[in-house]
Amino acid sequence: MNGDGTPQTTWTGGVTLTDGPFAGWTTWSKGGDPYETLIGPFYFRDQDGHARCVFEPQRHHLNGGGAIHGGCLMSFADFSLFAIAHNTLKGAHAVTLTFSSEFIGAGAPGERVEAHGEVLRDTRAVTFVRGIVTQAARPLLSFSGTLKKIARRE
Repeated sequence: MNGDGTPQTTWTGGVTLTDGPFAGWTTWSKGGDPYETLIGPFYFRDQDGHARCVFEPQRHHLNGGGAIHGGCLMSFADFSLFAIAHNTLKGAHAVTLTFSSEFIGAGAPGERVEAHGEVLRDTRAVTFVRGIVTQAARPLLSFSGTLKKIARRE
């Protein structure tokens, strides 16, 4: 905890939780990104030098058939692009320029969903990332994206 009682920040713009089931995980969903606050919460942390992302599917993440909504998985994958590229971006602001995904399996509520991946290439202007979303080691979605580095709007 910081001296003012707020959780300690360790990732640029992120808040690392200090208690509960996601203690040690960081989120941007604590007001930093209104959309992720609405649909999340999504979390990430460093694991052996690579970002690992996770969320616990709840009722509001499901489609009419009781599976995790495809749009939720795609939003989680987009979130994961930035966590995976975090060390490469070095605090630079970026937006998703391209995003591609393939649904591989259906996810169910009650068990954590994870994502991990790699930076394929980083240039002055863009970063190329790919990854996979899994649940209980079963692939749900593969994804790739290009992040465009931009000046932060004030």
